[in-house]
Amino acid sequence: MRKAKPKKRQVLPDPVFGDIKVTRFVNHLMYDGKKSISYDIFYSALEIVKAKLPNDEKSALEIWKAALDNITPQVEVKSRRVGGATFQVPTEIRPDRKESVSMKNLILYARKRGGKSMAEKLAGEIVDAYNSQGGSFRRKEDMHRMAEANRAFAHFRF
Repeated sequence: MRKAKPKKRQVLPDPVFGDIKVTRFVNHLMYDGKKSISYDIFYSALEIVKAKLPNDEKSALEIWKAALDNITPQVEVKSRRVGGATFQVPTEIRPDRKESVSMKNLILYARKRGGKSMAEKLAGEIVDAYNSQGGSFRRKEDMHRMAEANRAFAHFRF
C-alpha cells in the first residue's frame, strides 16, 4: 500500500446509556447528518422493544446487545482470483468489522420491513434477532452456509 492507514476516529459515548456501541449504531442509522433524529429513533425503538418483551428480566439495551450478538457473523467469503478462476475463499472477520456488519444488516433489514415508523421497524427487527429469526439472522446463516460450502478453498486464504 502506498498511503498510510487513516487513524481510527474516537467515538464518544451516547448521552443516555454512556455506551460507545450505541453511538456507532446510531452513526450507521443516520441519514444526512441528522444524528439527533437517529438517537430519537433508536431510543424509541428500545422503548417499543421493552413493551414487546415485558416479562424478560433483561433491560432493553441488554436485549439489543444480545440481538446484535445473535446476528454477528464469524466468517465471510471473499473473492480471490487464482490462475484465471475466481474462488470464494472463507475468511474470519476482524472484531471491528463483525460489529459493523451486524449493525448494518440489522438496519438494512429493519428498513425493508413493513411498519409505520422506523422506530417500530427497528424494534421488530431487534426482537426477531433476539429470538434468532428475521432477515438479519437469516443473512448471518447464509454467510456461514456459504463459508461452509467453500471450505475446500480455505487454503487460498490471504
